[in-house]
Amino acid sequence: MEQNCVFFDLDGTLTDSGEGITKCAALALSHFGLEVPGPETMRKFVGPPLGETFIQFGIPADKVDEAIAVYRSRYMTVGKYENFPYPGVREMLEALKNAGKRLFVATSKPEVTSVDILRHFELDHYFEIIAGASLDGKRGSKSQVLSYLLERVNGQTDGIMVGDTVFDILGAKALGIPALGVSWGYGDVAEMNAAGAITTVDSPAELTAFLLK
Repeated sequence: MEQNCVFFDLDGTLTDSGEGITKCAALALSHFGLEVPGPETMRKFVGPPLGETFIQFGIPADKVDEAIAVYRSRYMTVGKYENFPYPGVREMLEALKNAGKRLFVATSKPEVTSVDILRHFELDHYFEIIAGASLDGKRGSKSQVLSYLLERVNGQTDGIMVGDTVFDILGAKALGIPALGVSWGYGDVAEMNAAGAITTVDSPAELTAFLLK
């Protein structure tokens, strides 16, 4: 790949954070007396900005901040560690770094939490910048996070976005950044392809080979 910079999503791409996210989202739904659907439906909470997803699940717009506060009451102490790096991710990051690629994180998860998680798993040192959402909700979509990241790298544009959902593909596309999808996360491969993913890959090893070819 000509692109020297790789912008990684976090949830569903580098780590499998589904257990912690869905348990905390279930707590918030229960707080409002809403039915907690099955595991497959709750997977929709992994990836997109929380506020948007809570609205889809029936929480009124004026109660979203309260729902997020309930969610974070568990997530910040327990949920963020109900999580693990996908097999092969560490080796992938090592190979890309050794090949001279510049690695970054661009996630809709709050930045402070993302840094903590990557540090916990000893993955933080692979990345020049870990960019995430702001806690005040003013920066949350993938395009907003990517714009923020690009400002911090002086408008560097020779990058490629790597993520597991259509939000990663569309967020990058809005800024003219190519994007590819990974199939091991929480998104839909057909949706990512339809949104304009340049390709999709099925393992960290396959992703490494594609980025280094």
